Amino acid sequence: MTLPTLFVPHGGGPCFFMDPAGGPPDPMWRPMQAYLAGLLATLPERPRAILMVSGHWETPDLTVHVGERPSLLFDYHNFPEHTYRLRWDAPGAPDIARRAAALLRGAGYPVGEEATRGWDHGVFIPMMVADPTADIPLAQLSLRADLDPAAHVAIGRALAPLRDEGVLIVGSGMSFHNLRARGPQVTPVAGAWDAALTAAVTDPDPERRAARVIDWEGLPHARFAHPDAEHLLPLMVALGAGGEGTAVCDYRDVVLGWAVSAYRFG
Repeated sequence: MTLPTLFVPHGGGPCFFMDPAGGPPDPMWRPMQAYLAGLLATLPERPRAILMVSGHWETPDLTVHVGERPSLLFDYHNFPEHTYRLRWDAPGAPDIARRAAALLRGAGYPVGEEATRGWDHGVFIPMMVADPTADIPLAQLSLRADLDPAAHVAIGRALAPLRDEGVLIVGSGMSFHNLRARGPQVTPVAGAWDAALTAAVTDPDPERRAARVIDWEGLPHARFAHPDAEHLLPLMVALGAGGEGTAVCDYRDVVLGWAVSAYRFG
């Protein structure tokens, strides 16, 4: 079967694991946790591997992680001590990483390899919820540091054959990511941005959809929602890999005053 592609929110830091006794997170994060926990059950088949692009890894040229057993990179700050002892022991997927690299090189992109960096929290925090048994091999692909939207849509298109090979392509970021803007006063502006983004992402015409999302800075409140673009760029990869299939908003909620959405392609 051909798997869809996903753009999912990974929340704020270790938000789903703030209780050291293992209880539920703060109520505002529970809908997002429930969405992530149910993701695998919504797929037409269980993936044999996952290729993930996180908003927390940028390199000058594209880079794939080829480690066999990556550690975790606790790249969040000022959270409770126990959140720096979390574990998610899924195997790496160096074969999938190298297959992705071959597809990208075939499309003209230079691609490097590295094997020692840990999985950042844009990977392990949502995946601890989505795959708590940690039994699906996972490979990570970096963002290209220029954060060029059109290039990242094209990168996704080059990766699309993986969907027919049992690989789930996931972009992990946040549809709204302005950490300094919080509270109910932000909600109307964040909602207007989210409505405009969702209208662009779910445009039924695939070419127009891609063009509208590539031109994201022209949407209302774009640079307020994303002063920096790294948490939005994984969406471009998921959209490109999704091809000409349908595009839907898979989840929407309000946290910290922000409207936050997830999207599914194909």
